[in-house]
Amino acid sequence: MLTEQEEMFVKYWEKNRESELKSFKQYIKGLSRGLAIGIAIILLIATGWYKRANMEANSKLSFTIFAIALLGIAVFMAWLYNNYKWEMNEQQYLELMAKKKRLERENKPELKEDILN
Repeated sequence: MLTEQEEMFVKYWEKNRESELKSFKQYIKGLSRGLAIGIAIILLIATGWYKRANMEANSKLSFTIFAIALLGIAVFMAWLYNNYKWEMNEQQYLELMAKKKRLERENKPELKEDILN
């Protein structure tokens, strides 16, 4: 049979699988990761790590376009993180359900006879 922890996950996921797909908490986690990438980009530009890129950015880049691009990256990361976490949980759920069915089949001898006949 499944362990206690696996059983708890199966019960939780059966109850919350639809709400987890639209969970605001997951979007916040992804948004913070996206904003961290945006801050890293800003730091790379501010430190002057690549001189030629800085000259190009300072001469041609509009701050509003740059801010919109960073916000777009953050929103995309939030969406991607939410979908990734949901898919990973869904995959784990499906694997546990398949394991549970397999174990139930192995433990019932009358099902083995039906399968063999």
